[in-house]
Amino acid sequence: MKWTNAVFMRGGTSKGLFFAEHDLPALGPERDALLLAALGSPDRFGRQLDGMGGGLSSLSKVVTVTAADRPDAALDYTFGQVAVDEPLVDYSANCGNLSSAVVPFALESGLLTLEDGHRTVRVRNTNTDALIEVGLEVRNGTALTAGDLALPGVSGTGAPIELRYLHPAGSRTGALLPSGSARTVLAWRSRAVEASLVDAALPMVFVRAADLGIEGTEFPAQLDEERELQALLEGLRCAGAAVMGLTDASGAAPLAAPKIAIVAEPLTGRLIDGSAVGPHSCDLTMRVISMGQAHRATPGTTALCTAAAAQIPGSLVRECVGAEADGSSLRISTPSGVVTAGAAVNALPDGTTTVESASLYRTARVLMRGQVAVPAG
Repeated sequence: MKWTNAVFMRGGTSKGLFFAEHDLPALGPERDALLLAALGSPDRFGRQLDGMGGGLSSLSKVVTVTAADRPDAALDYTFGQVAVDEPLVDYSANCGNLSSAVVPFALESGLLTLEDGHRTVRVRNTNTDALIEVGLEVRNGTALTAGDLALPGVSGTGAPIELRYLHPAGSRTGALLPSGSARTVLAWRSRAVEASLVDAALPMVFVRAADLGIEGTEFPAQLDEERELQALLEGLRCAGAAVMGLTDASGAAPLAAPKIAIVAEPLTGRLIDGSAVGPHSCDLTMRVISMGQAHRATPGTTALCTAAAAQIPGSLVRECVGAEADGSSLRISTPSGVVTAGAAVNALPDGTTTVESASLYRTARVLMRGQVAVPAG
């Protein structure tokens, strides 16, 4: 066996293995092989029983962190989405949930030292070159974990960690509206579906639930069982990726980006835990497909992009939330509960829109530290 230093962490509604860059091989096939083995991929049974992954996209993630060699950030981190059933580590996007665990990991592993009190640390995500201001409470040299913030989909409460993404528009495509318009018609086989393509913290394809023949309040398991619907969503996602310029020479779209979201107006529905959610407790109903599976909550960067999209005139998200909604604090109904995200969006005199920042609160904590074992050779 080969043993590698690692810390297993929860950040928001995701879990993943965190590594210091100096403990891993250089970025490339050797590193990817180590990460795949550590998570237990590929697994044709979809459970990752022979590794640290959990069989879902939100539980099959890795992050590598190093001290930044630049004046505008203290840390650099790289996110890797590990496919469950394929030998693939996808670096095409960032993870908003695990972003909240970067500074706590750096404190735990000695990559960063901070005095006690409320501190703000600027970090850079290398996947998207995004700068993020992380606000957190430090106690005895480590990130405080005890607090009153409850996150949908996470049992209990924790200390709030604020993530403020600076100038997130065009994270991968270079433009807030990669198609040049708030709405675009995407075609897949015999279907033509109206969509909004938006890139703020993450490239997103937004489609209406009604245009897909569904309500928008379905549970993730229901969506996953609808094979024809999943095929349509993946076809539309890939069509959107092509318009955004994110496809490779073969025409294939990265698995992690863009993500596709199904949106609807605020609706009455049931959550995974059996509780009810009503139209007065949210501004938007949304279901997100991540790595071919319906997400149990929502990726953090997806929530950030949605908050920005809600303030873009003509977008499908704006249509669903209504012109009177305050996009600076958007309440998104997900299968696990209502997630709140915000964006500072400004309309310029030339008619274009700019996003100064996008933010949300998460919680995070160390679950285990030590070494992860992978087969040698």
